Amino acid sequence: MLHGVWQKETPPSVIKRAKQSLLDYLSVTCAGARFQKAKLEKYFSFAEPENGSFKAIGTGKSLALKEAVFLNGLNGHALDYDDGTNSGIIHLGSPIFSLLLPLAQKYDLSIEKMLKAAIIGYEASYTMAVSIQPMHKALGYHATGTCGVLGATLAAAYMIGFTDEERFQAFATACVSASGMLMVLDDGSELKPYNVAKSAMLALTSIQLAKAGFKGHPDPLGHSRGFLKMMAGKENIELKPVLLNSTYAIEKTYTKPYASCRYTHPSVEAAIRMRSVVKLEEVKEIVVKTYDLAVSGHDHTDIHGSYSAKMSIPYSTAAGFVFGKAGLQEFGEEIIKNPEVLSLAKKVKVLADENLSASFPKEQTAIVEIRTTDGRKFTERVDYPKGEPENPMTDKEFKEKYDGLFVYAGYEKTVSDRIYDYVTSGGNSVRELLEML
Repeated sequence: MLHGVWQKETPPSVIKRAKQSLLDYLSVTCAGARFQKAKLEKYFSFAEPENGSFKAIGTGKSLALKEAVFLNGLNGHALDYDDGTNSGIIHLGSPIFSLLLPLAQKYDLSIEKMLKAAIIGYEASYTMAVSIQPMHKALGYHATGTCGVLGATLAAAYMIGFTDEERFQAFATACVSASGMLMVLDDGSELKPYNVAKSAMLALTSIQLAKAGFKGHPDPLGHSRGFLKMMAGKENIELKPVLLNSTYAIEKTYTKPYASCRYTHPSVEAAIRMRSVVKLEEVKEIVVKTYDLAVSGHDHTDIHGSYSAKMSIPYSTAAGFVFGKAGLQEFGEEIIKNPEVLSLAKKVKVLADENLSASFPKEQTAIVEIRTTDGRKFTERVDYPKGEPENPMTDKEFKEKYDGLFVYAGYEKTVSDRIYDYVTSGGNSVRELLEML
């Protein structure tokens, strides 16, 4: 039971992972605000968000609570660089931290208490998602926009000390709120971050309604019109246990080394490895074999903008091969027009492989075969791309990602180092942490 996880002492290794997740979220969100600067300026001009005392991370603005929560979510997923899990097909941290940080600021709570609540949120979101996937995705849902609401709601309810009844009603309200459309990935749409933004805001609304005494359905998950039937297309869904396989959900998450959809990462990594043995001008064709869920919506070679590039296995693979990396710069609006990358992307064919599909999500495999103009073939296989629990980023690699994001966001290194040291060394005030940003 989730409540039992809350009551038990959290292992130090899990707390350490939660601290890294928080740091990753802060750096990604600050960089996301910088990436969306022009659009945010238009948003502020038209929407005229209400000023307040809550930090909208990375914007330099203090706004009303709901505005801060919403913009945190919008910026937290803007770069598609935030953590998640393949088995749940969900981004976990961005909806949760987008809500918890402003609430912890409001109630002057400690980082330790916030992290413990975040761990609960990860557990709840993941458990719901992994129980209804892959049917949920097949129906067109983005689990970050559905299950993310549930996890963020429960995390907040635990963090600010709701009663059992209040927690249940908040969860029941969140079940009514949950929605998220996968079509935001298609045809150059830039609304994928909106699923995170509204998840965080709807979670806030859910706890506010519950605290006010509004009651939801006594069984929001079950029945023919409950959450599980709606989200999986069938009744009698068996919920997975919490602490699945005896590990915390937050331990199951990946940290992204590449600034693109996670489905692209195995082939990106393979391409980066192969560039040392094949020259660009020798490439006739690249065939990427991977699991079926990674193909649909991610095999396009017509690139309509940065978001489209991030969702494209052909573009991401080509960028990795041409540049030897796939960070923020390789998905910038100027770079995605690079003729060498676009030409190579057109040579990439993405195929679903039956055996690789059967091994997902245990393995997230891509087999990349490069065929040269003189008839040679080179093959590289990646089962666990960098950042997975089975192949984690080193502390040095993580810090390099973290530093790079803050530099991109326009922060002095003294500031980002101070934040990093404060969180890792046990600094204990969310308010003080946010004052550094």
